[in-house]
Amino acid sequence: MAADNPRGAMFRVIVPNQHSRVTYAELFFDLVFVFAVTQISHTLLHHFTPPGAVHVTLLFLAVWWVWVYTTWVTNWLNPELTPVRILLFVMMLGGLVLSTTIPTAFEGRGLWFAIAYATMQVGRTAFWLLATPPHRVAVRHNAIRILVWLSGSAIFWILGGFAEGETRLWLWIVALTIEYLSPAVRFWVPKLGFSSVEAWAVEGGHMAERCAGFIIIALGEAVVVNGATFAELDWTADNILAFVSALVGSIAMWWVYFHKGAEAGSELISKAAESGRLARLAYTYLHMPIVAGIILTAVSDELVLKHPTGHSDIRTIVSTIGGPLVFLVGTILFKHSIRGFLQLSHGIGIILLLVLSWFAADLSPLWLSIATSAIMIVVAVWESVSLGSTPKEAEEH
Repeated sequence: MAADNPRGAMFRVIVPNQHSRVTYAELFFDLVFVFAVTQISHTLLHHFTPPGAVHVTLLFLAVWWVWVYTTWVTNWLNPELTPVRILLFVMMLGGLVLSTTIPTAFEGRGLWFAIAYATMQVGRTAFWLLATPPHRVAVRHNAIRILVWLSGSAIFWILGGFAEGETRLWLWIVALTIEYLSPAVRFWVPKLGFSSVEAWAVEGGHMAERCAGFIIIALGEAVVVNGATFAELDWTADNILAFVSALVGSIAMWWVYFHKGAEAGSELISKAAESGRLARLAYTYLHMPIVAGIILTAVSDELVLKHPTGHSDIRTIVSTIGGPLVFLVGTILFKHSIRGFLQLSHGIGIILLLVLSWFAADLSPLWLSIATSAIMIVVAVWESVSLGSTPKEAEEH
């Protein structure tokens, strides 16, 4: 690849009308984030309080952001080349430290979390800058802009690592706000100004496949946790029903995302004139609630498996209804960004989940789980029938 692109240094060779495949190095890198997703769901499970939810939300946003930024960079750089592979392997080390510290990030290992996160964000961007040839002025300017913003946020991450309690939380909120705001303001910096939309062109098929892969990571983590939890329990009729309901719910989520939306999104971004704008909205921002909903549902599945009978407590209600609800909100917005209209099936699903919340306290965790899984099945079947049998037919609607 390098020989075919001597002036592009470590950048991918983009062939018109040809999809750049996701490399094995990228898939290997993603394994770290399987662990990270597991840590996030377990941390929420054991700290399911309002302060705990705020902490876990912040940690999830950080994990998603470091992964999606890396996805952008490897959309441009070529992971088949040794230096880029080494970058990913070093990032894996940082990701393991990051993931390991998630449960105690607001306790004794906050500084380790901050150092790992800031090093990954700043280090990867510095590598990208050094890998960019001098003649690629627009790309180099983008790398400089991002490096400036991430270096600024890194200060607050590290300061938060040294701080304690509420001070740490607020410093990290400032750091995360800086990072999430920066793409919206196109990474403006003095002298260089705003980045142009044209400078953010991506290989659309690769970006769509990478984000779809993260959805698989989240769904896979949910299935693994369900299986591990079920294996440790006495197999009663209630537990078996809860296990089946959890699996059916995961399958319904897969169907809602992949049967129509994933392929339609991939084709649209591959042909989009402003692929960078669509990648920023649909895949960088709008995939966050989709993943968050799956993680929250995984928490619900474990709670229901362990306690399927009796009245549903607030943790079970919030996770069992909130998980599919957040997932559907993210999915309907994602599909709106690629189709231009709001999916009626998803809207009805959201309404049904909100109605269910009024009666949730009177239902057992098992029946609440069955009800939410049934709603997800309705959404999946409705969309499949209304949009036809193939992704191409869906586009024509």
